[in-house]
Amino acid sequence: MQAKTLSILVLTTLLVIPAGAQDSSGKAKDKKDPLAVASATNPRVAAPMPVSAADDPDYAIGAGDVLNIAVWKEPDVSGTVPVRPDGKVTLPLLGDVQAAGTTPTKLAATITVRLRQYLTDPRVTVVVTAANSRRVYLLGEIVHPGAIQLSPNMTLLQAVSASGGFSPFANIKKMYVLRTDNGKQIKVPVNYKAAISGRAPDENIALRPGDTIVVP
Repeated sequence: MQAKTLSILVLTTLLVIPAGAQDSSGKAKDKKDPLAVASATNPRVAAPMPVSAADDPDYAIGAGDVLNIAVWKEPDVSGTVPVRPDGKVTLPLLGDVQAAGTTPTKLAATITVRLRQYLTDPRVTVVVTAANSRRVYLLGEIVHPGAIQLSPNMTLLQAVSASGGFSPFANIKKMYVLRTDNGKQIKVPVNYKAAISGRAPDENIALRPGDTIVVP
């Protein structure tokens, strides 16, 4: 009777252990993120990325962006300002300051140096509150066509996903990217099936500000 009871207990224990939960050494296997695995084995696959300009220390400010410039204990010279088409912002005491082409950290350092003419030990923080200069556009047979913010290292597949994917009438064999390069607009054909299958990582184009993805 005792031997029969022991056999039942052993069988029950084996049934409740999930298949594949342990390796041959008896240790639990780690569940790996497929994207992390792909990034480690193929450097052309985009790795997880920051989701906003505020998360990217190397973000290059551009025309159309909106900046919050805060000077500690100096509300009169703090505020939210847009970056004009000429790449400059206008600040109290300082007038025009070049902002486009630099990072928030470097711009804060520039403003700090210039403010020392008027303030004792100014402490400046610059935050991009609207990254309007970093946008890409999706046109045609897309569920949600229009402009989306370009995240750092964003690829074509990620942009399509962020826009809801294709409509039922999309002709993905003829999709392409319009891009301005050295002042000229070029057309970059896209092999979507090869890109999404992973067979041709180069087809998963790394997007640039102003790119337009067209899906006929």
